[in-house]
Amino acid sequence: MMKTQTQTTMAFVAFLLLGTKLLCGQASAAAKPAPDVLVFVNGDTLSGTLLRGVGKSVVFKSEMAGEITVPLEKIKELRSTGSFAVLRNDVPVTRAAVQTGPLIYSDKNITIASPGVTPVTVPAAEVGYLIDKTTYDRELSRRAGPLTGWNGSILGGATLVRSTTNDNTFTAGISLYRAIPAVPYLPARNRTTVNVQETYGKQTSPGFLTGVAPNPVTGIIPAVVIKTNVFHADAERDEYFSPRFYVLAQSSFDHNYAQGLDLQATYGIGVGWTPFKTANQQLDVKADVHYETQKFFSLLAGTPAQATQNLIGSTFAEAYRWNLPRKLVFTESANVLPAWNNLDAYSANASAALTMPLFRRLSLQFSTTDNFLNNPAPLFKKNSYQFVTGLTYNLR
Repeated sequence: MMKTQTQTTMAFVAFLLLGTKLLCGQASAAAKPAPDVLVFVNGDTLSGTLLRGVGKSVVFKSEMAGEITVPLEKIKELRSTGSFAVLRNDVPVTRAAVQTGPLIYSDKNITIASPGVTPVTVPAAEVGYLIDKTTYDRELSRRAGPLTGWNGSILGGATLVRSTTNDNTFTAGISLYRAIPAVPYLPARNRTTVNVQETYGKQTSPGFLTGVAPNPVTGIIPAVVIKTNVFHADAERDEYFSPRFYVLAQSSFDHNYAQGLDLQATYGIGVGWTPFKTANQQLDVKADVHYETQKFFSLLAGTPAQATQNLIGSTFAEAYRWNLPRKLVFTESANVLPAWNNLDAYSANASAALTMPLFRRLSLQFSTTDNFLNNPAPLFKKNSYQFVTGLTYNLR
C-alpha cells in the first residue's frame, strides 16, 4: 500500500514538473517577438532584426548573413515588429518628439503604424534616419546628464632597473571622451575630451662612474641623480552648429623638466572642421586664438630663471583616427602654436599611437611624442622626444 502511494505521489510531481515546463516554454515562445522580414526585389527573403537606417540604406542582422547594409532600392518589402522612429532628411535632428512604432517598408514608402494612432508615412527619398525607440529615447529625446556617455582608457607602464645604477621610470595617463549623441551615425551636437599623461623617472648612479669629485670634508663621492618629468593635460569642448563645423573652447597645461619648462598654459577659443568622418576614419582640423603663459626654471645655482612669457597666440591643429582590421586603432595629432606678440616664442608638438587589443578591455599601446619649444631655458635643448609602451584599460 505504501509503495503504491509513493509511486502515485512521484507520478503526480512529475506531471506537475512537466506541466510547468510546458507552460514556461509556451510563455517564452509567446514573449519572444516574431523576427523581422526583409524581401529583396529578386524575391529572396531574409529574417532577422532591423538595426537602423541611415540615408538610403538600412542595417539588417540575421543568423545566416550576419550584419549587412542593404540599399533601399534593392528591397521590395521590409516588416519590423520593433519600435522605430523615422527622421526626415530635410528636418534638423532635434529633441522634438516623433511617433514610434512597428515599421513597414513597401512601394518606396516607410510607414510607422502604432496601434490606435494614425500611421505616419514617409517617402524613402525623404528618410534621413531610422532609429530604434531605445536609442532614440537615450540619445535624442532625453537631455544627457553630466555623467552620461563617457568613454575612454587608462594607460600605465613602468621600467625598473636595480644594479650599480638604479633607474625608475613610470608612465600613467587617462583619456576621456564624450560625444552627444554617442552613436556615430547621428549628427553630433557636442563633444568633450579630457587627457592627462605624465612620465616620471629618476636615475641614481654612483659618482665615480661620472667622475664626480669627492666631498673635500667627508671624502664621500656623492651620487648623481638625473630626473625625468614630462606632464601634459588638456581639455576641450566642441559645440556643433552643422554636421561638419563646430566652435570650441580649450585649455592645455605642459611641464617638461628636459626643456626647463616649469609650466606652459593655454586658454583659447576657436573653430573646428571635420573634412571626413566614416565608420573607420575621422579627421579634424582646428584653429584658435588663445592666451598663453610660459614659466621656466634654472638648474644652475645662482643663475636667474628665464623671464616668464605672456603671449597672445594661436593653435593650428589636426587630429586623425583610423580603425584598422583586427581592432587595431591608429591615432595621430599635430599642433603648431605661434605667438603673435613674440614671434620667437613659438612651440609645436606631434604624437602618434598604435593600440592593439590583448584580452577583453586590455590593450597594448605604442606611442611616440615630440615636443618642440623654440625658446627653452638656457642650456636646454629645443626638442623633447618620448617613446612609450604601456598597457591600456578601456573603460567601456
